[in-house]
Amino acid sequence: MRGDDGTGESGRSGTGGPLAVLELLAADAPQSRYDVLLAGARAAGADPAALAELTRAVELARSVRASASRREQREAALTALVDTAQDLTSPYDIDGLLRLITRRARRLLGFDMAWLSLSRPDGSAYVRTSEGETTALNVGLELGTGRGLGSIAQARRSAVWTADYLADTAIPHAPGIDAVVEAEGLHAIIAVPLRRGDSTLGALYGSDRAVRQFSADEIGMLLSLADLAAVAIEKARLLEQTRDEVTELEAFGSRTNTALTRVRHLWECHARLAGLVLDGAGLATLARATADALDGVLQVRDPGGRPLTATGELPGLDEEAVTQGALQALTGRRPVRLPGDLWLAPVLAGAEDLGVLLLSASAPLADEDVRLLQLAAQSVASLMLIQRGTAAAEGPVHDEILADLLERPHSVDLHLLERTRRLGIDLDRPHVVLVARPEGGELGKAVAWASSYAYRMGGLKGVRRGCIVLVLPGTDASAAAHRASGELSPLLGHAVSTGAAGPTGSPGEVARVYAEAVRCLDALTALDGVGGTASLRELGFLGLLLSADHDVESFIAATVGPVLEYDEDRLTDLTRTLEAYFASGASPTHAAETLHVHPNTVSRRLERIAELLGADWQKPGRALEIQMALRLRKARTVLHDRRTAAGPPP
Repeated sequence: MRGDDGTGESGRSGTGGPLAVLELLAADAPQSRYDVLLAGARAAGADPAALAELTRAVELARSVRASASRREQREAALTALVDTAQDLTSPYDIDGLLRLITRRARRLLGFDMAWLSLSRPDGSAYVRTSEGETTALNVGLELGTGRGLGSIAQARRSAVWTADYLADTAIPHAPGIDAVVEAEGLHAIIAVPLRRGDSTLGALYGSDRAVRQFSADEIGMLLSLADLAAVAIEKARLLEQTRDEVTELEAFGSRTNTALTRVRHLWECHARLAGLVLDGAGLATLARATADALDGVLQVRDPGGRPLTATGELPGLDEEAVTQGALQALTGRRPVRLPGDLWLAPVLAGAEDLGVLLLSASAPLADEDVRLLQLAAQSVASLMLIQRGTAAAEGPVHDEILADLLERPHSVDLHLLERTRRLGIDLDRPHVVLVARPEGGELGKAVAWASSYAYRMGGLKGVRRGCIVLVLPGTDASAAAHRASGELSPLLGHAVSTGAAGPTGSPGEVARVYAEAVRCLDALTALDGVGGTASLRELGFLGLLLSADHDVESFIAATVGPVLEYDEDRLTDLTRTLEAYFASGASPTHAAETLHVHPNTVSRRLERIAELLGADWQKPGRALEIQMALRLRKARTVLHDRRTAAGPPP
């Protein structure tokens, strides 16, 4: 017994009994140590009961070790889940948050690949982000509706998984999804819904490239992560929505401030323009203020399309487009945009068309700028109405002054000149006289226009012998006649015959120049030129005959002055060549014989004369005037020489 007992005890101690198993368990020894312990007991010839007891102890130890390992894994997973929850509370944009979720899902559960899909309002879904992929097929993949594990998981609101996706016939497959799974070499796949209240935002997926089963702990862990992710996604969406709303509010505030600033600027500009009108500023001043406010070039046109004033040049205007734009603006009673960044605004007084404003701005016009242009057009209309009223009020005074100038030219006194100066008219400056006769008999409308026109131009108006008489500042009678006739004729709707003369040298010459203008108008009628314009300069030598003072010097200078000046400056014989050319019947060869020069010399001189007098100098009308001017010059020279030879009168 003792021997047996001693042998038995020593056998347990030598082979290592349950106590040895506990020692290995306490030391957290690896699995291989347990196998070595069992092998040693078998080698030592332990009795079957002891060996069975040792084997049972090893199995229990391994079970305890597995349970401890599972607890450690669960604790580690819970710790990682808590860390993930803390990370998800940090501010992320949607894309950054989704990348964090898929990365944590893959690392937390050791997946080979993880991805996340989001649902659309129509029920379809797409892959938004992925982690661990080896191809570019997954992100952006359309999952459709009712296909794949994600759709099933969202419908069931629980986890759905398969150990081998492609081999599982119980799952409704889709070609696109199967292609990605096959390309990535995936087998085991699990999908859990991103639950938010009674709805779902999408699904979270995990997968392995080997066939495997998913434990309850793994499924529960992934569901917990998906629930945290859904909350974080919703929070991120709300945060982005809030940021967008804040940004929109800031933009709205900025737009509101800008609009208020523009409205304030609009009000200030309008007040400035209205102040100019009330202060009696002229049309040019008002146009300049408008152009400065809109940073552009402004032109004011009358109803006939003729410029009244401009702040600069508007080159390359398409007049046809301007005409069509004016019709559109007048019809719509609002500014219109023309090609080439031009704007056209109608100038209206009720239903009356007073003209248009043409604006070429240096930058595109905002809505407030267009509104300012419209207000400027109203200011211009107000100014024109005020000027018309002022002109109507001053009309009788104009008539009286003009009557005094015409009827008593030799009795112009300081009192009369003071009256004209109070009206802003300085008769000591050069003036031209126009006599306009409406051919349609509508004198009343023409008189009203003449009052406004004279006021605008800073002159006088009157009515004599059924004609409008205008005394206007300037030196070019012909240009003034064309300008006035071009404005009055469209207004009346029929022709206007206009005679013009001047300029005057003093207030006492107004009557003489008026008489010349009347003779020009009579000559125009006699020559069957009704509806046209005529001045002494335009009538040529007829103007010389009609002139009261027969200004021969001016006629010669206007006709052949450039040739005379050329000869005087360069000591040439162009004048003699002209005389010889006409005396020989316009024959360069005969003229060369008279001048004793080569015909080529005469040809070159004639070419120079054409450059000085113009290409039409040999046409019958011009040639007649040139010959008359040459004869008058020659006769004047002869008479002067005779007067000089006779000596001074006694």
